[in-house]
Amino acid sequence: MSLFRKKSVHDILKQVEKNELDGHAALGKHLTARDLTAFGIAAIIGAGIFSTIGKASADGGPAVIFLFLFTALACGFAAFAYAEFASMVPVSGSAYTYSYVAFGEIIAWIIGWALIMEYAIGNITVAISWSDYFTGLLESGGLHLPQWVQMDYLTASNGFRDATALMQGGKTFENLDAGLQTAYTAWTTAPTLGSFHFVADLPALFIIILITTLVYRGMKESRNASNLMVVVKLCIILLVIAVGIFYVDTTNWNPFAPNGVAGVLKGVSAVFFAYIGFDAISTTAEECKNPQRDLPKGMMWAIIICTILYVIIALVLTGMVRYEELNVGDPLAFVFEKLDLKWMSGIIAVSAVVAMASVLLVFQMGQPRIWMSMSRDGLLPKRYSRVHPKFKTPSYATIVTGFVVAVPALFLNLTMVTDLCSIGTLFAFVLVCAGVLVLQNKKDIPRGKFKTPYINSKFIFPLLIVAGLVFAFTYNKQATMDFLTNEKQINSPETIVTSLSEVETKTVYDFLVTKSTAEHKTVDLEALLSEFNQDEALYKSTVDSLPIAENLKYESGFNLFKHKIPMWIFFVVLVGLAFWSIKENLSLIPLLGLVCCLYMMAELSVWNWIYFTVWLLVGLSIYFGFSRKNSKLNTQQ
Repeated sequence: MSLFRKKSVHDILKQVEKNELDGHAALGKHLTARDLTAFGIAAIIGAGIFSTIGKASADGGPAVIFLFLFTALACGFAAFAYAEFASMVPVSGSAYTYSYVAFGEIIAWIIGWALIMEYAIGNITVAISWSDYFTGLLESGGLHLPQWVQMDYLTASNGFRDATALMQGGKTFENLDAGLQTAYTAWTTAPTLGSFHFVADLPALFIIILITTLVYRGMKESRNASNLMVVVKLCIILLVIAVGIFYVDTTNWNPFAPNGVAGVLKGVSAVFFAYIGFDAISTTAEECKNPQRDLPKGMMWAIIICTILYVIIALVLTGMVRYEELNVGDPLAFVFEKLDLKWMSGIIAVSAVVAMASVLLVFQMGQPRIWMSMSRDGLLPKRYSRVHPKFKTPSYATIVTGFVVAVPALFLNLTMVTDLCSIGTLFAFVLVCAGVLVLQNKKDIPRGKFKTPYINSKFIFPLLIVAGLVFAFTYNKQATMDFLTNEKQINSPETIVTSLSEVETKTVYDFLVTKSTAEHKTVDLEALLSEFNQDEALYKSTVDSLPIAENLKYESGFNLFKHKIPMWIFFVVLVGLAFWSIKENLSLIPLLGLVCCLYMMAELSVWNWIYFTVWLLVGLSIYFGFSRKNSKLNTQQ
């Protein structure tokens, strides 16, 4: 039972008062509700609106606004839970501290470890996106950096491999995607040491060092910088809306949901990433002048303002150009350049650089405070809770955070880190919502000034599950049956071509040339196979007749089922929550927050779950090797 030993709210508040006696100087109190709202906007409006919104819009069409609204609703539910805990336990530590009170030490460690991943991986993601915009800005000014100093190692390596496979299939270098061309160039022109290619994202390293220095210097400096950057990017976004609205063509909104519900939901990871950050506000609780009043206000206002801006921007973008064209890394700059408004593209590029720097600032500020809280409890070495006597910041933890973010940013892939950041954050949201449910009927817990409005879920929640089942088996019947029966899925032309050996490539090309009706036969195998992809039935019959192994044509059996495991976990938990809600009369808002966040976790790929599990296992080995015996609760016992 020592794994689940809990901290009481009384003890936590008493510990904050005694920090000076333990050698921990107090953090400076500088923040108001307005500052917290600005921090929330600074964290939320960043890579999401300037980068990932493009991919989500391309997948879902104009209907992506419903995904923004759904995600905002899920984050709003989670924000209620965060606000209630922040009001109850107004100390640094965020979900880590809340879990220590609700569930016990082992769960608190797991959530603290997940938050370390959220903030570190999130900042790696934003640093990479910042680097892309910054180098684009330099190039527009005539300064061209070598490709191998502005790209991460994994993207260059994977891009070189895919480009080689496609060129082997007959595609010329000029016909490759721009991203593959860049990756191939970076890999082939980079300095080498033996077989190692030195490809590293140096601008990402530069911005992380700069932001870490600012965070180290103090909360007041960080607050002033954040407020300034928020004003700049809000002005730019309002300018984008004001100019873009005159170029909206409503025919581009037809069809509104071209790829149906599946297309809209495909952007879950990208859109959720656009909202990550509001929870970082709760790590600043000890630096608020009135945390019990201001933290709930700051979180809610940040989510409301950002959701309104996201929905309007999505409608403007999908109205200015067709949704299919938005699958680019810099959608805002792209649409204005396409409409020959190059002056707006330049303004957007500058504002993106500022906006992403503000996200880095908030995340880089949040992570050291999690480490500081864990160190205060004895779960990390004591030096992590050291507060600088002059700057009043967790100095040692801030420097270590800089290294933890800077080194991986040189080498890691953007897609991988985006999804990892999302799953770590969603996991934290799930546990915070569950924590409010666990504590809702306990009378001995001191309550703060803010409490989530109580609505009994006993009958409402089971009815919502029944409504969901009715929708699945009527309006979405085919997809539901394919999911339940594990119906095999045909691979795309690119997937097939990039998985072939050199001999198989030639065999497939010779076979398709005889079946192609085109007057001029292309030497590009992917383009040749894509000719048949215009008609679903024709493509299926063509792929069925290809002289290659079945596993290259289709994904089936366990290879297909493994991707559905997260969703099956969601369904099992959903049934358990229904029984729990009936038995305990659970509060509806945190319950819906838990379900929405768990659903978005289930929409992420099984590989994200595997990577996340590996991260947790590493964390548990540290807990059992160091933290458990050094925990202050253990030494007190």
